[in-house]
Amino acid sequence: MERELETRLRAWMEGRAESRWLEKCQWELAEPHPETTQLESVRADIISTVEFNHTGELLATGDKGGRVVIFQREPESKNAPHSQGEYDVYSTFQSHEPEFDYLKSLEIEEKINKIKWLPQQNAAHSLLSTNDKTIKLWKITERDKRPEGYNLKDEEGKLKDLSTVTSLQVPVLKPMDLMVEVSPRRVFANGHTYHINSISVNSDCETYMSADDLRINLWHLAITDRSFNIVDIKPANMEDLTEVITASEFHPHHCNLFVYSSSKGSLRLCDMRAAALCDKHSKLFEEPEDPSNRSFFSEIISSVSDVKFSHSGRYMLTRDYLTVKVWDLNMEARPIETYQVHDYLRSKLCSLYENDCIFDKFECAWNGSDSVIMTGAYNNFFRMFDRNTKRDVTLEASRESSKPRAVLKPRRVCVGGKRRRDDISVDSLDFTKKILHTAWHPAENIIAIAGHQQPVHLPGQSELRDALGGRGALSPMPPAWGPGLCSWI
Repeated sequence: MERELETRLRAWMEGRAESRWLEKCQWELAEPHPETTQLESVRADIISTVEFNHTGELLATGDKGGRVVIFQREPESKNAPHSQGEYDVYSTFQSHEPEFDYLKSLEIEEKINKIKWLPQQNAAHSLLSTNDKTIKLWKITERDKRPEGYNLKDEEGKLKDLSTVTSLQVPVLKPMDLMVEVSPRRVFANGHTYHINSISVNSDCETYMSADDLRINLWHLAITDRSFNIVDIKPANMEDLTEVITASEFHPHHCNLFVYSSSKGSLRLCDMRAAALCDKHSKLFEEPEDPSNRSFFSEIISSVSDVKFSHSGRYMLTRDYLTVKVWDLNMEARPIETYQVHDYLRSKLCSLYENDCIFDKFECAWNGSDSVIMTGAYNNFFRMFDRNTKRDVTLEASRESSKPRAVLKPRRVCVGGKRRRDDISVDSLDFTKKILHTAWHPAENIIAIAGHQQPVHLPGQSELRDALGGRGALSPMPPAWGPGLCSWI
């Protein structure tokens, strides 16, 4: 009885400690890499996606130039406590090249839209990368030994003259400097008429799906020349088109379930066991619109830009222009939680429409325990919401506003009237600087964020520590490539 009470008390204390997550942490900006001169922002260097692998030891980023850069987490060192959780460049390769569709007279840009890691089956790592039209499967392997002492080949691999071979020897493996090799394994092409906006690997580890504006296809990882169309919302007459697909994702545990979002703000959960073509959804998640808030911009700001299943598979997280919402799979009528990201922009929707900012697509992310959610905003702000305490924090990921090793103070946007010294006016926000892409380490409190405007200052490594145990650090990765990171120590 006493042991049971002790167990319950410990669980209650741990839950209470976790519920005060945002209150017990500090953020600090560090500069482990030498400061570089500000270079002209090159469009090809702008990061377009970030993604951790399933262990969190590797982080992949894709950019608008078609390149993929993989970072590897450095081993922890007692001599360098601030290096804990830092990531360094592991490998870089060109994933996609610009192409031209001669049938439609359209250019296909090389920008990497999405990256998804496959579960690791052996010593090698595998990932999928896609641009608007073509998906590619890549294999990443390490080599630290090389064979020597061949009988019929010289050191350059050329065949020897057999008349010069006078003795036989056993080839041996000699150690060499670590070399990372990235090789293309599959190319999945000609599956989409419209631009691919998302890919998702199934929990069966054999299939994945890709979605464009009007269709979702199911692929087998070993078959490149055909796919199965599982969703098709294209009307017979394109003038009757009222919505498009904006994102899709497989359920983390049930390989037959997937969800896709639409530009009307709805979510459709589909079961592939019901029919081969999942045009009829199993569940429709849609929040009823308040007629009093109806405006010209209502449909635009309600469009879902990202959808993520929780790690438990019980909830879904969605991001629209002004809010992030948490949905329970067992309740379709309305979200169980709604968090305002930047509601102060509601009065500026007209100007945001004129400069096209209203069409920005922000991503969102869960932490490992599904208790905290994160998303980006303008002015290089990113926001975190504690689901237990309903508290939130706004931080700015920018080199210009923070000195090395300086604790990042929570920022607050002031709409009008009196404001504190550190507050920023809504009229002073820089809409050209925005955190669009986010990812969270699957097990630890390490986040990756990528800004839109300035690839040379993308926020870097940060470490999150309990306030009782010390301070954390946020340190930038090498210029033009490093997304922001943060870890709990």
